Amino acid sequence: MRKLSLSLAVLLALGGAAQAESIVLASTTSVDNSGLLAKILPVFTKATGIEVKVIAQGTGQALATAAHGDADLVLVHDPDAEAKFIAEGHGILKREIAWNDFLFVGPKSDPAGIAGTHDAVAALAAISSKHAAFVTRGDTSGTDAAEKRLWKKAGINPAGADWYRDIGGGMGAALNAAAAMNAMVFTDRGTWLSFQNKRDLVALVEGDASFINRYDVIQLNPVLHPNVKIEPARKLAEWLAGPDGQREIGAVAQGGEQLFHPDADKVYVPGT
Repeated sequence: MRKLSLSLAVLLALGGAAQAESIVLASTTSVDNSGLLAKILPVFTKATGIEVKVIAQGTGQALATAAHGDADLVLVHDPDAEAKFIAEGHGILKREIAWNDFLFVGPKSDPAGIAGTHDAVAALAAISSKHAAFVTRGDTSGTDAAEKRLWKKAGINPAGADWYRDIGGGMGAALNAAAAMNAMVFTDRGTWLSFQNKRDLVALVEGDASFINRYDVIQLNPVLHPNVKIEPARKLAEWLAGPDGQREIGAVAQGGEQLFHPDADKVYVPGT
């Protein structure tokens, strides 16, 4: 009788596990590479029983993954790409959940003479004039898009220059390449603080007003994407923007520095 009861208990436990909810979050690499998601998502899963599988890509790729119906929710940081995604009908609700900032890092030798400055456009002009080695992600990510906007603002097109190295990879790969090449790179602060292979790299330019980097979670349109797990995805979006998620986001730090700043005071609904 005891064996039967034990077997029944095991079967019930397995049945419960099989029914556990899970969703796919298409996310920008920075919130993954920085360690943020690894810290906060287990807290959400413990509270709700909903498991979150993360596909970490550049923002452009993450939005494309969602547009193709391969994700239930997106977490990205490129306002222009997000606006296009929503205008095409893929997203129905966008919440800003956090911000951090960008900066230029590079070798201590500072070949462009930009260390300690705070003007992104002036820094890019100096990098270009000195032909100082620069690594770009080139992966249509939110960081890549922000960098390209700064080059455009500076009136410079570095594409094809021998000092401008396009790696077509994520933030971690770009930082590794910059460390290996003694080159400069544009990075988000969260990934930079968490990056362990800094070698000779140091922060060179920070504090420009254009360096603010905002992260948004976007719920998908179930009419366009009928297979989306709308309810558990909504729960994650609301948790990230709610007091519990905001507290967890604000608690993640590296070396005594906060990686992301909670900022869930904005909600965008298409057509309003």
